[in-house]
This record gives sequence, C-alpha cells and structure tokens, in this order.
Amino acid sequence: MSAVTSGAQMRKNRADVMSKAEVLIKALPWLERFHGKTVVIKYGGHAMTDEELRHSFAEDIVFLRYAGLRPVIVHGGGPQINAALDRNGIDSTFTAGLRVTTPEAMEVVRMVLTGQVQRDVVGLINRHGPFALGMSGEDANLFTAERKRALVDGEPVDLGQVGEIVEVQVAAVRALLDDGRVPVISSIARGDDGEVFNVNADTAAAALAVALDAAKLVVLTDVEGLYADWPDSDDVIGSLTTDELAVLLPDLSAGMAPKMEACLAAVRGGIPQAHVLDGRVPHSLLLEIFTDEGIGTMVLPSPPGAME
Repeated sequence: MSAVTSGAQMRKNRADVMSKAEVLIKALPWLERFHGKTVVIKYGGHAMTDEELRHSFAEDIVFLRYAGLRPVIVHGGGPQINAALDRNGIDSTFTAGLRVTTPEAMEVVRMVLTGQVQRDVVGLINRHGPFALGMSGEDANLFTAERKRALVDGEPVDLGQVGEIVEVQVAAVRALLDDGRVPVISSIARGDDGEVFNVNADTAAAALAVALDAAKLVVLTDVEGLYADWPDSDDVIGSLTTDELAVLLPDLSAGMAPKMEACLAAVRGGIPQAHVLDGRVPHSLLLEIFTDEGIGTMVLPSPPGAME
C-alpha cells in the first residue's frame, strides 16, 4: 500500500527543506573564505564538563574538518585538575590568577591533561572518524617555556612549575594537519633543562596560532563575551581593536584577563582576528565561523598608523 502525504504536510516538509538549504547557502561565503585555513581553538570551561556540550563540540570540530578547514585544539582542564588534586590530598592555591604548581601538583596536572582530558576529547572526535590525535606541548619540543614569576604588590612571587612559552616548534603539528588530522594539544611545556611546566592554555593557544599563521583564534569561555560595563551591564562588546583592548586590559577580571590577553597577543602577532565565545551555547563555534551575525567578542587589528 502506497504512503499518502497531505498537501499541508508536503508544504511544511518543503519549507523545512528550503530553510535548511538557505542556511547552507548563507554559509557558502565563509566556506570559501576559510577552506584550507588553520583555525586554533582554545577549549575549556563549561563546554568541557557538560556532557551534551562535549558531544556538540566534537561534532563542530568534525564539521570543520569535513568543510575543508584545519582545526587545531589547545585545551586546559582546570576543573578536572582541581578534582584530581583534591582526591590526592594536594593543596592548590592561586596567585595573580595562576595556579601555584609544586612538583607534586605538576605530576597530577600532567597526568590529568594528557591522560584524561586529552583522551576524552580525542575519543569523542574519533567517534566520527580517525581524525584526532593527541599531543602534549612536550612532544617534539612543541612548547618550550621558562619559569614564570608573578608580581604581587610589586614583588616577584615564585609560582613553582608554571611556565611562560618562549619558543614554539610547529613542524609536527603541520605534519598532522597535512595528513588530515586534528591535533589535540595539552598545555604542558618543557624547559631547556628538561623541567616540565604547566602553562596557561589561553596563552599557549595564542602562541600556537601565531606560529601556525592561523586564520583565526577562537577562545571558548563561560561568559557571553567581553562585557562593556560589568557588573553594571550585561551588554557585550561585539568587536574592538587591539588598541581599544589594550586600554581595557588592566581593569578586566582575573578570569577574563588571560583570555583577552591571548587574543591581543594573537592579533598583534599577525592573526587576522581572534574571538571569545560562550562555550555554553551549543555549536557556538559554527555560529561564529559560518554566520554573518557571529557571537561573542571579536578582536581586530588597529588601523594602520594607530599606536600600538
């Protein structure tokens, strides 16, 4: 017996299909613009701990890969590290927004980032095909760092095994990209003397984006973007230049400052644009890259001749 569909249902089905076609057509300019281009994504925050968001992030990355982009993921793992330190009875303190990392804590940080968080991201992506491959910043000397000291009340404070990246060697990452893989990179670095450092994932993503000459840096976070007048207003700054951002940086919160500093460093380092997105929004990555409206806050170079 043949199936019969009412005229009203057929018209509804046609409208649904047409709306999907319209979305794809609107994405065409962005597909053309970014095809073959490298995009570095800093992955962290709520998007990394919520089960549904973890799956949607993996789907976004696979979509980018099939669409002809070359995504690279740099991840942190603050919540997972905190939980592991607690389980092991290791105290964790922060100074100037950075985790003071003792040798004992560094062992846990290294284990969690490369053995837990990275494997989870790789596994979720590879449910869709043999794309993702995990790396640590130690591998192939990707990230070389020096010991970082914070200034508190004008005095230098030792943060332990916390590093500041001084060199990036991207040959191994380029080889993975050329092979069609999605590198998933833990924010661990090595020192010249073999010491291992915990480095800020936002900073690591920016340094890698510059070294790879990426088309875009995207930082996923737990807020809608950079607020214009927080906490008095929840209006989000849609875009601003590096000069404008540099003026705002000293007054930003400890949580937002590293992300915006990373965007500033990336764009001043030659990246055409950097974005801070709300990772709590499903498929925020695709919304930013493939729609006219975009979401979050975009950082652009200051006009030629402007003071940097």
